Amino acid sequence: MKIATIAAHAGLCTDGVTGAVSTPIYQTATFRHPALGVSTGYDYSRTINPTRQAFEKVIAELENGQRGFAFASGMAAITAVLMLFSSGDHLIVSDDLYGGTYRIFERNFQQFGLTTTYVDTSNLAAVQKAVIPDKTKAIFIETPTNPLMKITDLCEITAWSRSNHLLTIVDNTFMTPYLQRPLEFGVDIVVHSGTKYLGGHNDVLSGIVVTRPLELSERIAFIQNSTGAVLGPQDSWLMLRGLKTLTIRVDKQQENALKIASWLSQNKNVKQVYYPGLPGHPGHQVQQQQSSGFGAMLSFRVQNAEWVAQIINRVKIITFAESLGGVETLITYPVKQTHGDIPVDIREKIGVTDDLLRLSVGIEDVDDLIQDLEQAITGKE
Repeated sequence: MKIATIAAHAGLCTDGVTGAVSTPIYQTATFRHPALGVSTGYDYSRTINPTRQAFEKVIAELENGQRGFAFASGMAAITAVLMLFSSGDHLIVSDDLYGGTYRIFERNFQQFGLTTTYVDTSNLAAVQKAVIPDKTKAIFIETPTNPLMKITDLCEITAWSRSNHLLTIVDNTFMTPYLQRPLEFGVDIVVHSGTKYLGGHNDVLSGIVVTRPLELSERIAFIQNSTGAVLGPQDSWLMLRGLKTLTIRVDKQQENALKIASWLSQNKNVKQVYYPGLPGHPGHQVQQQQSSGFGAMLSFRVQNAEWVAQIINRVKIITFAESLGGVETLITYPVKQTHGDIPVDIREKIGVTDDLLRLSVGIEDVDDLIQDLEQAITGKE
């Protein structure tokens, strides 16, 4: 079955008793047992809830994984994955990544003895150099990275990881399983902020973990149940609803993104555009090989950092807001928003500078979006 059909059928007719086309919202904390020692398979909603279960099954199928797990947010999902490791363990992490992920490594897990080295994971030599013998246990990758859109070669990195007995974890939020399925390249764990493209409407928080090996599925299942940061039934239903339009939304979003990126790359007021769909992007060919598209996220640098406030304050159709992946186009200032918790010296070293803006491109008419950017950049209506 093609992925568009799997997505469109998310949660379809899961209730065999009533035949409900849409999965019901099982708004219950507990379930009645028919008799002593007899269970329906459902005991307590922290452990399993039918609405969440329907969502977890379809996300595992979309990612071609062994099992899927739904959490209360993307950061809750990453927290669960990091709980696989022990004090003294070391992870190699993409240096250009979401500031919240950096924060959880540095502010939450460092105190428990988990250490990290941040490197450009698109450079295998840099990754190899970062290994600490007997301590490095995994590599955590964003590809494309946030916000500079670096591309890691998943075939190359997973082959190297397997040969060194390391787990490979990929944040697939930007690409979604519609465009990229890292588990098919040998990656062990995929995480998502389901809040973004999978939900697709900026109206629900969720996080996803999908595992490939059975042993990791069992370990994540224990962590999910024992720590309890699960996705509630109402939000699980919203995620099922969002998945149904995933493919058509992403098709339109990335079509718009390519047109906007091409226009920005020809704009004299813009000095650099980061979008892997542009032929000049250093990761363009690798992305073509491991993905069926380039996504709808892009970043760009303006010629003068003083223009940033003008652009943000003048956009009318585009919305100045954090987050990404919804049907509405959002503009974000990484220095102050998504990467505000990363120290200035580290931000500047990786290229997150004060002249950089990020766009999450939506499904609006692309000419309207370009005209909005034009008037915001030039200051001319």
